Amino acid sequence: MISDNIRFYRKKANLTQAELGKIVGVGKSNISMYETGDRVPPLDIIEKLADLFGVDINTLTGHKAMVVQIPVLGKVAAGIPIEAVTDIIDYEEISPDIVRDGSEYFALQLKGDSMEPRMSDGDVVIVRKQESIENGQIAIVCVNGYEATCKKVIIKDNGAVILQPLNPTHDPMYFTPDEVASLPITILGRVVELRAKF
Repeated sequence: MISDNIRFYRKKANLTQAELGKIVGVGKSNISMYETGDRVPPLDIIEKLADLFGVDINTLTGHKAMVVQIPVLGKVAAGIPIEAVTDIIDYEEISPDIVRDGSEYFALQLKGDSMEPRMSDGDVVIVRKQESIENGQIAIVCVNGYEATCKKVIIKDNGAVILQPLNPTHDPMYFTPDEVASLPITILGRVVELRAKF
């Protein structure tokens, strides 16, 4: 499988065997043997090839991933909302079983103490990307179109939304139906797992 993949990605990159060998530091004959299956490349060469082709090692070697990596997209307030940062600051691993239905996931690092004692500053939450949630679920909510916060979401019959902290020392944030539409208040995803950091 790896031999076919090396040949496929080399051709996709419009490289000759000699050019690829020069890039990763081996001779043309080595690349030829990797592609015919006569020789298996050592791990350091596999890593270089995967990096060059822009694929992970499991994809290049044809092994199924035992886990799925999702990006930690920055810090999200668990107190006063802060700007949602889209920079990837880390990765978390989740089981491939939970993404079989096609759902997308991302992770966010909490900042603040408004979700204490259940969630603490620095903890990471795993979030299922979705635009709606059931009343009372914990979600990542976008406020003003650019600020994100982690809160328990209470949806009133009239369309008003309350973002409820778990920490009783923090006040809930109340938004009228008009504010929900005009600010706007939007759901980025539902928190499905907490990964506490020590």
